[in-house]
Amino acid sequence: MRKNWRYGVPVVCIAAGFLLASAHASSQGGELRELHTSRLSDLVSDVESTVRDVEQQRDALTAQLREAQSEAASDQGVAQALDRLEPLAGPGALTEVAGPGLVVTLTDAPRDQYGNYPPGASPDDLVVHQQDLQSVLNALWAGGATAIAVQDERITTWSAPRCIGNTLLLHGRAYSPPYVITAIGDAEELEDSLDSEPGVRLFRQYAARYGLGYEVEAEDELQVAAYEGRPSLRYARPVH
Repeated sequence: MRKNWRYGVPVVCIAAGFLLASAHASSQGGELRELHTSRLSDLVSDVESTVRDVEQQRDALTAQLREAQSEAASDQGVAQALDRLEPLAGPGALTEVAGPGLVVTLTDAPRDQYGNYPPGASPDDLVVHQQDLQSVLNALWAGGATAIAVQDERITTWSAPRCIGNTLLLHGRAYSPPYVITAIGDAEELEDSLDSEPGVRLFRQYAARYGLGYEVEAEDELQVAAYEGRPSLRYARPVH
């Protein structure tokens, strides 16, 4: 037994030293968790900056396209093509939509004046997650919504809301809570659909327990702006 200890202890010490050295090299002397958070924050900032630059280029190209379309509108073939495209703008989310509907607001739970969490809560219990937002969106679509916006950004079939911590990434931009979802449609049907969605019911249970914000307001007149980007279709084919 003593002989085993005599050989085992040095082996354990050498392995522990190797692991510590590897961690130090990976973190470059910094704390690993803080380094990861810092890199993630820098990545989000870089993406936002790139998106702003691309949007400026897009706006300039859109202005050139409209000018070219205006000049070419006198051509009969071009005019007919534009006439065929016009009815597709609505289903493609490229036009503004107005009407009655609901405004749903999701908010992280606040800490107390001393910065403490509610009893029995973990940090994950106190923030709005991607699945919470997705459950609300799914319920609104199922309830017959004709147009939906999150943080005034039009949601389309190409939209992919993503949450990193308590930050929402949508169309290349980062947003912080509260998250405001605007839906055009029959308010009663939309609210009934929210009430029957399992993911929404679960979020409401957490809201009641830990103080997360969940508000639903019916409005007689709402507006959802047109999608400002351009669809990128990989598998579409021309209709002959």
